[in-house]
Amino acid sequence: MNTEFMSKAFEIAQKSGSDIPVGAVIVKNNKILAQFHNEKEKRNDATAHAEILAIKEASKNLEEWRLCGCDMYVTLEPCPMCAWAILQSRIDNLYFGAYDNVYGAFSVLPELWTIANSKINVKGGIMESECKKLLDEYFEKMR
Repeated sequence: MNTEFMSKAFEIAQKSGSDIPVGAVIVKNNKILAQFHNEKEKRNDATAHAEILAIKEASKNLEEWRLCGCDMYVTLEPCPMCAWAILQSRIDNLYFGAYDNVYGAFSVLPELWTIANSKINVKGGIMESECKKLLDEYFEKMR
């Protein structure tokens, strides 16, 4: 785990404009392969989450859908859609910032990973206070 990459994901999340500020970075051998923030509003696409966009870009860059040997850093605990894509892409390690007590696939649906027989290593709470504050500020402005 490298806090430099979580800091990069946080920096990207801050550039999300009208979208929920979530940033994702995919790394292999300490090299960033992909970095995205949410673009649901920008693309008018419900699936344009930072994680999904980053997976697509990393797969394109590697010319391979299997992202074995890769790590993902994301500022918010992935939702079930993103978590399943992460699992299917064979990412080795997932590091996330803020926990999502409503939609978080790892804290709300831990049995999903037992069913999937996944070997992914997951660690949450990295830069948690900064990531949570960014999200809280965004939702406060929306109210």
